[in-house]
Amino acid sequence: MKILISNTSESPLYQQIKDQIIDAILKSELAEGDALPSIRAFANDLKVSILTIRRVYDELEKEGFIKSQIGIGTFVSTSNVDLLRDSKRRLVEQKMQDMIQTAKSLDISIQELNEMMIILFEEE
Repeated sequence: MKILISNTSESPLYQQIKDQIIDAILKSELAEGDALPSIRAFANDLKVSILTIRRVYDELEKEGFIKSQIGIGTFVSTSNVDLLRDSKRRLVEQKMQDMIQTAKSLDISIQELNEMMIILFEEE
């Protein structure tokens, strides 16, 4: 698992790490039952405080993305993935509604909007 941390990001370190772990779970880069590194090892790898990783793991466990077993380790749990995917879809739908309203106000047809969307989507 590759985690990239930016010291110039407005997002706190624990949030950057947490978001990247969730993205890895959603993209199936981390599967149910996969072991996460120990808090100490993960903190050493990322050169952050163990308190930062503890916070990440605590929040991920509260949200149902991981399970910790005392003396054994921390493992990926996918029990909350469907809920998160649904909330992400709702976020995209809200942004699409904003885009549609803007397009309508500028007299952009749905065909033009679709063409723009396809071009922009494929460029990514």
